[in-house]
Amino acid sequence: MKVCHLSTVHPLNDNRIFHKQCKTLVETGYDVTLIIAHDRNETKDGVKVIGLGPTRSRCHRFFVQTARCLKYAVRERAGVYHFHDPELICVGFVLKLLGKKVVFDVHENLPQQVLNKEWLGAPWFRRMVSRCLAGVQRCCGLIFDGIIAARPDIAEYWKPGRATVIMNSASISTIDRAPVAAEPKDRPVVIYAGGLSRIRGMKELVDAMAIVGDRAQLWLLGPWHDEGLYDECRKAPGWKQVRYLGYKTVQEVFGLMKQSDIGIITFLPAPNHLTTIPTKPFEYMACSLPVIMSDFEYWRKLFDGCAVYVDPASPGDIASKILQLTEDVSTASTLRSAGRRLVEDRYSWEAEREKLLALYAGFAE
Repeated sequence: MKVCHLSTVHPLNDNRIFHKQCKTLVETGYDVTLIIAHDRNETKDGVKVIGLGPTRSRCHRFFVQTARCLKYAVRERAGVYHFHDPELICVGFVLKLLGKKVVFDVHENLPQQVLNKEWLGAPWFRRMVSRCLAGVQRCCGLIFDGIIAARPDIAEYWKPGRATVIMNSASISTIDRAPVAAEPKDRPVVIYAGGLSRIRGMKELVDAMAIVGDRAQLWLLGPWHDEGLYDECRKAPGWKQVRYLGYKTVQEVFGLMKQSDIGIITFLPAPNHLTTIPTKPFEYMACSLPVIMSDFEYWRKLFDGCAVYVDPASPGDIASKILQLTEDVSTASTLRSAGRRLVEDRYSWEAEREKLLALYAGFAE
């Protein structure tokens, strides 16, 4: 079966789309094409990649890139089209009218997420957009052949059984194959890998390092979503204890995690964050790192006994927990073992991939 994945938002090396889903399908024998925000056409790890070229603005992406994505998708004549961005819903509708099998992969709780999109304008308008999005999502469940939800709370927008929950769990085999990095370090390292934004608590994390001082160092990996925030963080006293390592490949990220001492994720309590299930805690735990994370009730239940929890808006609390884990070897060791077991037993990509393959097997019948 020929399968075509579509995204105008995510980069080629997106963990969920490319490294997990597309590569899994290729390994299982599917003919896979990926149309994505990339600067060129190429074949990578058996996946045929069609690049959409550079995106100049949000408006350019929404209109020009979406139209380009549809044009390339129709040319592929695939049996199944699997799209990953809400702005491609219209593309999915057109492909469905052309008689194709269409899957909508919902990565985020979109109605909750838009409540924090300040570029959309006043709060009342964002609430209206949120309600409209919830309605559109429900319509998608009636029209498309498959709905994939990246976490359980997203699946609640549809009737039970209508959406398949496929979580962003860690690929244990990929992580175990990654060599330990050789990055020099002279003290305990706290690592954060992912998008660097205000809503993800970057400023508070940098401020916490001013309190930690030279007793630990923070390694940041990933793109800055806001140049203004980047400048603000670089001017903060805590930046002296930060090493910004920029963008790294998946294997390099895992190698740096293995070399680190603590994994951290201190998202601020935005509506979409309270029930999100980010990939990074699973990856930290698969790398046998003790983890510090935001004190959200949902996360406490999900990662019970496998993390230390903090108020993400309090640099003092974050600093206290960092120092606790650098000094308390016994607690750190317990968390390392518990986290690795949790991933192996319940939250590995090796288990989640079977749900993806079962969904696709249904299209072949």
